[in-house]
Amino acid sequence: MLTTRVRVIDLETAGNGSHDVCEIGWQDVLLGPDGSWRVDEERGAVFVNPGRPISPDTMAIHHIRDEDVVGAPFWRDAAPSVLRPEGGIVALAAHRAAFEQRYCTPMLSGAASWICTWKCALRVWPHLPRFSNQLLRYQRMPDGLVHEIGLPAHRAMPDAYVTAHHLRDMLNQASLEQLLSWSRQPGLLPRVPSGPDRGKSWDQVHIAALRDLSRDRDVDLRFSAETELARRGKKSDVPPPTVAVQSRLL
Repeated sequence: MLTTRVRVIDLETAGNGSHDVCEIGWQDVLLGPDGSWRVDEERGAVFVNPGRPISPDTMAIHHIRDEDVVGAPFWRDAAPSVLRPEGGIVALAAHRAAFEQRYCTPMLSGAASWICTWKCALRVWPHLPRFSNQLLRYQRMPDGLVHEIGLPAHRAMPDAYVTAHHLRDMLNQASLEQLLSWSRQPGLLPRVPSGPDRGKSWDQVHIAALRDLSRDRDVDLRFSAETELARRGKKSDVPPPTVAVQSRLL
């Protein structure tokens, strides 16, 4: 029988407006026979031809140059074998997975389910002050993370390797089904991120302020305020969306 596997994905892009992929990296997390999850030895990265020059600003972040991707496969050819490996997966994962999902479409991924380790970190470790991939690395210092394998930062395989250690620990604290469920929802922020109530936990925020925040443009902030209102048995009083009727062509 095949071991249950989640594949962690990380992408680097070319910038220049369209942000076409120039590298994809992966790291597998496996469910062992003892019922615990572990970071596997299966990891790697491949360059991808973005079909356009890489911007200097973006090169300064990941240091991938145009000459590095000459002759590399295009995204539609490189992605399927990484996203749909032999033996199958139960899910794909990424930190702030909405970014990867823009490129790893259902057609390329085989309609895989996704875990967002950023959204799950908000739930599993709400006491932490910040939740970026690299800050989680140094705030938590995950067991078994080999420092050198996780470098350089902002390259696809090292970043996927770091994310995989967060995912392993999450899977050993919460079920796979729970992580998938949290990932389908907006992020539940543990504290108010900005404004007069910045830094407060939601139970410290007045009802009027919660209702204001429940109308915010940011979906995670809105969801977090609505969740606290629901916990208190209050409605957000946000009216349902309406479709304006245009009586004449202007």
